[in-house]
Amino acid sequence: MLIISALDQGPMRNAALMRKLGDVSQKMLTQTLKELERNGLVIRDDKQTVPPHVEYRLSSVGRSLSETLVVLDRWAETHFGELDAARERYDAEHGG
Repeated sequence: MLIISALDQGPMRNAALMRKLGDVSQKMLTQTLKELERNGLVIRDDKQTVPPHVEYRLSSVGRSLSETLVVLDRWAETHFGELDAARERYDAEHGG
């Protein structure tokens, strides 16, 4: 989901995604991008240049998912205190 959020800002090359995401391996990023492309969420645009220039961008379906994630993120921010309090109550009652 972090890739979807990163690409919501516009097309990015692999190295830019690596910097944006921080602690992710090249292998994991490549696998995840391929899976997102396979599912129609990301479009891989190979510019067919030397040296290679490949950009990734959200498809229309990927953009709609990104919009949904923004709503989910806002919900989580709004209810963080309640969720945190519920965890504390649960842990106190169940010895967590």
